[in-house]
Amino acid sequence: MKYLQNYNPTGNFWLSVIMAAVPIVTLLYFLALHPHKAKNGEKLLGIYAPYAAAIAAFVAFLVCVFVMKMPATTAAAAFGLGVLSGLFPIGWIVFGAIFLYTMTVVTGKFEIVKDSIAGITADRRLQALLVAFSFGAFIEGASGFGTPVAVAGAIMVGLGFRPLTAAVICLIANTAPVAWGAIGTPVLTLAAITKIPDGLITQMAGRQLPFFSILIPFWLVATLVLMEKGKWKDVWEVWPAILVTGASFAATQFLMAEAGMTMLVDIGAGMVSIIITSLFLRVWTPKNIITNEMAYAKMDGRDPGKAKVVPKHSWPVLLQAWMPWVFLAIFVALWGVPSIKTFLNGLFNPSFKVPFLHGVVFRTAPVSPTAVAKAGEAAVYSFNLITMAGTGILIAAFITGILFLKVTAAQWKEIFVTTIVRLKIPLSVISLVLGLSYMTRYAGTDAVLGLAFAKTGSLYPFFAVMIGWLGVFLTGSDTASNSLFGSLQQITAQQLGLNPLLIVTANSTGGVMGKMIDAQSITVATAACYSDPEEGVNAIGVIFRKVFLHSVVLAILMGILVWLQAYVFTWMIPNM
Repeated sequence: MKYLQNYNPTGNFWLSVIMAAVPIVTLLYFLALHPHKAKNGEKLLGIYAPYAAAIAAFVAFLVCVFVMKMPATTAAAAFGLGVLSGLFPIGWIVFGAIFLYTMTVVTGKFEIVKDSIAGITADRRLQALLVAFSFGAFIEGASGFGTPVAVAGAIMVGLGFRPLTAAVICLIANTAPVAWGAIGTPVLTLAAITKIPDGLITQMAGRQLPFFSILIPFWLVATLVLMEKGKWKDVWEVWPAILVTGASFAATQFLMAEAGMTMLVDIGAGMVSIIITSLFLRVWTPKNIITNEMAYAKMDGRDPGKAKVVPKHSWPVLLQAWMPWVFLAIFVALWGVPSIKTFLNGLFNPSFKVPFLHGVVFRTAPVSPTAVAKAGEAAVYSFNLITMAGTGILIAAFITGILFLKVTAAQWKEIFVTTIVRLKIPLSVISLVLGLSYMTRYAGTDAVLGLAFAKTGSLYPFFAVMIGWLGVFLTGSDTASNSLFGSLQQITAQQLGLNPLLIVTANSTGGVMGKMIDAQSITVATAACYSDPEEGVNAIGVIFRKVFLHSVVLAILMGILVWLQAYVFTWMIPNM
């Protein structure tokens, strides 16, 4: 049995494009726009997220089977593979991060961590820079796949940020580093598909993303201030710290990218930004310190009073409290080292070829360089539990919990139960959305939407970015987007006489701007930031509406930059 992807199943290309978009529009409508009433009678937009995801998945199944003519068994198999992938490794990462965070809360150590961060700066704007941007970028480089949003979001809520604010800020912050996330996996995947050396793609990305690495910290602080009904002067008041954070990250990112250090770009840039920003804040403080308590009091029209005095802790106490997070960073970094991953996979890596899907789906021209791809799409599920980043995080939690925090049996039980209760609904949403994205990917509807952008002629460099943005929005992964559209981008560039390196890289650098709006990332953010699962699930549509415009504007800016590099600043493109 073979399924040949047909990118014009209706016989009318634009009708096919509309039909391909139906599952995505359905998901967006029910998540963010469908009106309904809460139990208290309040009018809300967006229905219960698991229901929205289930409806969209059912609609996607109908489109795949009746429009794309995909065998029902193949569509069901693709959905099942997506669900499994949603649970492991994505859900496993979130479970590990929330488990470790809950452990520090239950043992009381997180209060000390909060005090130590507040000791660097009590200002919420600067805390957001340190935690969401710098530390989040380091975790993205070491692990990716939702880990930075889960970890940074949990820390920010612990610091006193409102869940909605923490989720939005962490999603915006997790932008510039995504192209080199998980030890450079998106770029390495793009290189494998296009046969362009990863060092060249890294160089090209390093001549695009550092501009945004400087911009994003300003964007992040402005969003934070405006969400809390502050004023623009509150943003400009901390511009020196914002510039130091962004410039230190961008400079390191550019230099490491120029050196072709694909797997270490984010880790190095994140570490440098944390160190430089922390040192800078020892010698510089803003004129006015805005703490969470003071900001909320102003919002409610109350007298904010005086800021709380941050307790001082001894170095041994601080070291003990930080040990879970230190070990998290160490183990996440180790789990990303290819040689270690290969060794551990050799110990335990059961896998199976998905029935009715593996080798059944064949790409066709122009997504495939030949009329029909020589080999069917692989559909192998690997339950490589040992090498999943979530396992590394859990090992870090157990080591530090036993050796440093002295967690009791009763506390372990409380930690486990709290984590399970908190994640049971978000994990169901993640699984359903991944099932939907896998169906659309194997059916070829993603490629139909990508081909629509490819019909834009001289404007294609701009829309090459939008294809990458669309790919990440649909799949939740820059790696998956590069796998899906990398070949299409290369073929289209050659047909239009454009530089393939520029256009191929644009798929990845444009894709990072879609990371903040994919359902997977938003669900991870709500799981990390909301202690009440019901409240978190109800916030998914709100968060999507909050970040959507940010995502679109940033993608447009990246599209303009790539268009200028294609026709004006051609000297910025490395020689192949």
